[in-house]
Amino acid sequence: MNVLFIGGTGQISLPCVERAVAQGHQIAVLNRGTTSVPLPDGVETIVGDMSAANPYVNLGQRTFDVVCQFRAFTPDQVENDIATFNGKAGQYIFISSASVYQKPATNFVITEEKTPAINPYWKYSQAKIACEEVITNSSGLNWTIVRPSHTVRTGLPGQIGSGDGFARRLLAGKPVLVTGDGTSLWTLTRAADFAVPFVNLFGKAHAMRDTFHITQHMFGYTWDQITRAIARGLGVEAEIVHVPTDTLVKYNPDWIGPLTGDKIWSALFDNSKVMKVAGDFTCEKDLDKVLAEPIANYKSRAAAPAQPDPEDALMDRIIADQRALGA
Repeated sequence: MNVLFIGGTGQISLPCVERAVAQGHQIAVLNRGTTSVPLPDGVETIVGDMSAANPYVNLGQRTFDVVCQFRAFTPDQVENDIATFNGKAGQYIFISSASVYQKPATNFVITEEKTPAINPYWKYSQAKIACEEVITNSSGLNWTIVRPSHTVRTGLPGQIGSGDGFARRLLAGKPVLVTGDGTSLWTLTRAADFAVPFVNLFGKAHAMRDTFHITQHMFGYTWDQITRAIARGLGVEAEIVHVPTDTLVKYNPDWIGPLTGDKIWSALFDNSKVMKVAGDFTCEKDLDKVLAEPIANYKSRAAAPAQPDPEDALMDRIIADQRALGA
């Protein structure tokens, strides 16, 4: 198939491009053209910036069998996509987020049909929900919505703050924060594993005008397990300090979205729906193997001078306050 990736060099999209090329599809990527990430041989690069007034000026009147949108985050961007690709794309695949699901879920295992898309805490998720509504209310364009969960390749899955800041604290021998008692279950999926069913949705009649999540199937890890595995991969031990989420967000209200709106809740996903359309697939479950690539990527970044982390001093303060409670 003739496939356009909007993005194509990111944490999730690059392995999807690589998988699509391996499957024999003809691939073009549209992005700003500023990345040094190497693309597979034969991939065409088209310059376009999603923040520009007309990001698709260099497409002209070209048509595609599939358009994969990895870089739209607001309803107006999606509205522009619908106007642009209606009649020019056989299938428009929008990358949403599993963070749109209601948390805590009314059913412990999340499914597309039984778990509503409601997130009153996180603006990022609310914007994705609004994008989905624009798409599902559209006519004429064959669309597919895909919701990844926490998918890893380049970035470390820190629960609080940035993953790189989390790793720097571990390497410096500093304690790290984990919410609650560290036992809620969290789903991590390798980007390479996500790519297999994602590419298998291309052109499928039963994928049209429907929504799917692609994640680890019915499997998760506790945040304490994730923290210790990252430390193990970095060659250190983790000193974990547990703090209630309600307390954390009083120190930093910006954490309400990613924590209360997502990461503090146990989240397991039933992937039966996408398997019926894209075929069965497997994901790596060994946590050390899941984290091997993001840890290797972090180590390559760690050689460069680190930017000051404004949250580091705040974390020191929170940990000191928490420990003082037992003094």
